[in-house]
Amino acid sequence: MSEEKKPSAPLPASTILLVRNGSAGLEVFMVKRHHQIDFASGALVFPGGKVDAHDRDPALRAHVDGADKLDDLQLSLAACAIREGFEESGILLARRTGSGDLISAEHAMSLDDWRPKLNASEIGLVEFLSKEKLRLACDTLVSFAHWVTPVFMPKRFDTYFYVAAAPSGQLGRHDGSESVDSVWVNPNEAIGDKRWTIIFPTKMNLLKLGAAKTAEEALATARKTPVVTVLPEVVTRADGRYLTIPDNAGYGKVEESMAGFRG
Repeated sequence: MSEEKKPSAPLPASTILLVRNGSAGLEVFMVKRHHQIDFASGALVFPGGKVDAHDRDPALRAHVDGADKLDDLQLSLAACAIREGFEESGILLARRTGSGDLISAEHAMSLDDWRPKLNASEIGLVEFLSKEKLRLACDTLVSFAHWVTPVFMPKRFDTYFYVAAAPSGQLGRHDGSESVDSVWVNPNEAIGDKRWTIIFPTKMNLLKLGAAKTAEEALATARKTPVVTVLPEVVTRADGRYLTIPDNAGYGKVEESMAGFRG
């Protein structure tokens, strides 16, 4: 008898929902993943990725606004969210050392050459922030959701979602490698647009975000809403198998057919 295969351990990861007010009301920045990426290839997603060793560097704490309210894990996750947001969108939540204001769009643009170096882990956040005399604005992040990839998936992530207001004037642009397109889009319109492939957790979090009409409302709602961990599970009904999530997680009652499921 073959031994039952154990689920793979989920890797810590972060995702950032950068929001602003546009002509259609609330908009969120999203990127289209390159078709050769091994996770969510070709899908429309929020910027994000797994925590790397540089995000766990103890020296990073001295370069982070809001670090005093974060333990080591929380700090690495928040740093990862901002780093991934910068790598994939060019939008950087940071302040000049000694300043209370987020950096300007022009300043963010001038840092563009750092994006591929951070993405390739050629340099880490500590080196980047030290050389550019910047501090990560982790105090601007608001916890939004926490999802763990289902146990039946071969590649699993323990993903923390954050929402943050995009700094004024920072418009975002995809990196051309991991992501091949980018868009500011109303969450509900993204779901209804047949041009996009959207995986299950992204769709659920677009629905959750889309309950707000403005960026201010989205942030205020996230601040007062407890985050419930979501580990989707499969249930079998008479008419097939469905993916379910906890009813108290803030998404309503969800049963997603496993027919053609893409997680």
